Amino acid sequence: MTGGSDIIDIALGADHAGWRLDRALADAVPTMSRERLKTLVKSGALERSGTLVRDPAIKVAGNETFQLTVPRAAPAEAQAQDIPLGIVFEDEHLLVVDKPAGLVVHPAAGNLDGTMVNALLHHCAGRLSGIGGVARPGIVHRIDKDTSGLLVVAKTDVAHEGLARQFAAHSIDRRYQAMVNGVPMAPKGTVDAPLARSSHDRKKIAIVGEGRGKRAVTHWTRQSVGRDSALVECRLETGRTHQVRVHMASLGHSLVGDPVYGRNNKTVATACKELGFKRQALHAATLGFIHPVTKHHLSFDSPVPKDMQELFKALGV
Repeated sequence: MTGGSDIIDIALGADHAGWRLDRALADAVPTMSRERLKTLVKSGALERSGTLVRDPAIKVAGNETFQLTVPRAAPAEAQAQDIPLGIVFEDEHLLVVDKPAGLVVHPAAGNLDGTMVNALLHHCAGRLSGIGGVARPGIVHRIDKDTSGLLVVAKTDVAHEGLARQFAAHSIDRRYQAMVNGVPMAPKGTVDAPLARSSHDRKKIAIVGEGRGKRAVTHWTRQSVGRDSALVECRLETGRTHQVRVHMASLGHSLVGDPVYGRNNKTVATACKELGFKRQALHAATLGFIHPVTKHHLSFDSPVPKDMQELFKALGV
C-alpha cells in the first residue's frame, strides 16, 4: 500500500516518567529510530489528548497515551537482476536457497540492488508471493548479510501463508553451526531471553526485561573444541533478529568474527587475521518444514562453507 498514513497508539508506562519524550517514544516503538521519531514530533505528527506535542525534548510524566501519525512510504519496486543463486529445491510453490555470506536478502537503505530478492525476481520471472510487498516478494524469513545458509522462499501466497503459520508455531527445524570464542563449560544448554532493539544503540538487539520485547529461545549443543574456541550447534525455537549472536554473547561466548556483539580473543583474532576471515562464523546448516501444499516433510542440509572450514582447521576444531 502506498500513500496515506498510519496512526500508532503509544502507551508509555510508569517507568518512562522523567524520560525525554523522544527517548521514551523510541523505547515504546522499537521499530522506529529515535531520530525518525524526533523528526515526526517536530513536524506535528504527535498528539496527546487531542493536543499537538511538538517538542521532543520535554520530560514525560509516565502512564501517558499518545497518537502518532506516520506517513506511509512508497516502497521501491525491486528490479530483476541476473545474479547466480544456489537453488537446493524448487517446485511450483516454493524454493529453498543456499545463500552465500555477503549477499543481502532484500533491498533496503544502502542495499537497493544486488540482493537475493533481485536474483529471485530474475530466476522466478516475477512469480513470487506478493505478501511481503514489492520490496520483499516471497520472503518468509531472512538471515543476516554475513550469515550463510538455507532459506525457504514462497512463490505463491498460499505457500507463504502456510510457511508463516509454521514459523509462528515454532515448528520449523532450523539449526545453525556457530564458531564461538572460548569453550562453554556445559555440553549443552538453553537461552530463553526476550529480545528487542537496544535503547542505547538502535542498530543493535539486546536482551530486555520480562514483559518487554519478544520471547527468544535458543537451544545450543557444544559439538567440538578448538584452541580457545568451540563449534556449537544452535537450534532455534524462535527466529528473532540477531538471536544466535546475542544469546551466545550473553553466555560469554560471542561468535567468532562478530563485529557487533563481541570481540575475538587473542588466539581467534590471530587465526582470523591470517585467513582474512571478516564475518560472524555462523551458518544456517539445516532447514526442515512441512510443505504447505503437498504436506510432505522436507529437510535440507547445507555443508559448512569453505571459509568456515578453513577457520575450523586453523583453530584445531
